Amino acid sequence: MTDTATAKKTVKFIITRQDSPESSSYNEEFELPYRPGMNVISALMEIQRNPVNTEGKSIAPVCWESNCLEEVCGACSMVINGKPRQACAALIDKLEQPVRIEPMKTFPVVRDLVIDRTRMFNALKRVKAWIPIDGTYDLGPGPRMPEKKRQWAYELSKCMTCGVCLEACPNVNEKTDFIGPAALSQVRLFNAHPTGEMNAEDRLEALMEDGGIEGCGNSQNCVRSCPKGIPLTTSIAEMNKQTTKHMFKRWLGV
Repeated sequence: MTDTATAKKTVKFIITRQDSPESSSYNEEFELPYRPGMNVISALMEIQRNPVNTEGKSIAPVCWESNCLEEVCGACSMVINGKPRQACAALIDKLEQPVRIEPMKTFPVVRDLVIDRTRMFNALKRVKAWIPIDGTYDLGPGPRMPEKKRQWAYELSKCMTCGVCLEACPNVNEKTDFIGPAALSQVRLFNAHPTGEMNAEDRLEALMEDGGIEGCGNSQNCVRSCPKGIPLTTSIAEMNKQTTKHMFKRWLGV
């Protein structure tokens, strides 16, 4: 492509906006000069610098969230051309035009593309997705994890709480209290930890409550959409097995 052709080429965007949590959503169109290597975040930054739509009207800048810009923090999750993904990794050259950008619908919209992820964080609290060490005194080095276990546990630890798996899951919506695949996978991770396993039964009990593992419909959308390639369905199957064992032990009083 010649420099002249590149200079004339433009990229069209249709962005779903919402001025407040209570207001209705609407679409707004933008057209930007094409630049090699553009991604969705760089396009949003350009719109922020010059907030003018295709009608030539100056408007309020589009709001969105981002942080690391290298698909690690999970902050820039949004629906791009119908697919929930990270905006920083969405290259314009690989997207069909016009590029349609929407907020994820699983979570309440705060403004434009900014969403409230409280549901996801509450699910992590519910399953105690942490290692219970208060840090008030030196406990010394913790127990070592076998290398084979460490390798698959590391894959689970890549979760960046981006919320994409919840957006892709048909069982996570406003009509259910299903905690979603991310929290289920984190239970497997923390129950495998040599220190975290002391609270393994508490986490399994949480999964057996309403909105727990029984809410999974096995659509497998989560594992197909996860930007980090986490084996979510494998984790869900393992937690299903562990909760079943725990249930029988509780019935038998073991």
